[in-house]
Amino acid sequence: MSASLSLHRLQQVDRQIDQVQTRLAAIHKTLENDAELRDALSLVDATKAEYQTAEHKLKQSEVDVQAQQIKIQQTDASLYGGSVHNPKELQDLQNDIASLKRHLSTLEERELDAMQRAETLETALKQAATDLELIQAKRGNEHRKLIDEQAALSKDLERLSSERQATVSAVEGQILKMYDSLRQQKRGIAVAEVSDNSCMACGTSLTASLQQNARSISNLAHCPSCGRILYAG
Repeated sequence: MSASLSLHRLQQVDRQIDQVQTRLAAIHKTLENDAELRDALSLVDATKAEYQTAEHKLKQSEVDVQAQQIKIQQTDASLYGGSVHNPKELQDLQNDIASLKRHLSTLEERELDAMQRAETLETALKQAATDLELIQAKRGNEHRKLIDEQAALSKDLERLSSERQATVSAVEGQILKMYDSLRQQKRGIAVAEVSDNSCMACGTSLTASLQQNARSISNLAHCPSCGRILYAG
C-alpha cells in the first residue's frame, strides 16, 4: 500500500474523529449549561459508582462467608470423623472450630452490612434515575435526544480511535509526523486529492509528472502551491 493511500485513509478517519469531537463538545456545552440536569446526571453517575463498589464488596463478603463455612465443615469432619484420637489434638480441633465460628460471625456481620449498604444504594440509584427522568421530561425530548446522541457518538469515537490506531500502524514515523504537522497548519486537511488535473484543496493545476508522482507507491508528492500531500486514487 502506498504512503499517500495510507495517509488519505488516515485523514478520512481523522476528519470523522474531528466531526464527532466537535459535536460531542457542542452537546456537552448544551447539557452543562443546564445546572439542574447536570447535577442530576452527576448524582446518577456517582450513585451508580458507589452501588457498583458496594455490590463488589457484597459479593466478596459472600465468598468469604462461604469459604469460612467450608473450613468449619472440614474441621468438623476431622473432629468427628474418627481419624483423630489424641485428646490434645481433639481439644485443638474443638478450639479451632470455636475460633472459626467466631470469625464466621464477624464475616456474616460484614456480609449483612454490605447487603444493607448495597440495598440502600440500589434504592438511592433508582430514585436518582427517576429524578433524572423527571428533569429530562420537563426539558422535553430535546435533552433526551442529545443524551442518546452523546452515547452513540462516544461509541463511534471509540470505534474510530481503534480504526485510527490500526491505520497509523501502517505509516512510517517520520511521515506521520509530517502529516500531523500539515494537519495543524492546513486546518485539518493534510492530504489533497487530485481531480481534473488539479489539487482539490487549493485548485492549483498540476503537471503530468507531478500527478504521476502522486500515484507513486514509494514516494510522496506535494502540491507546489499549498504544500499538501497529493493523493491520486
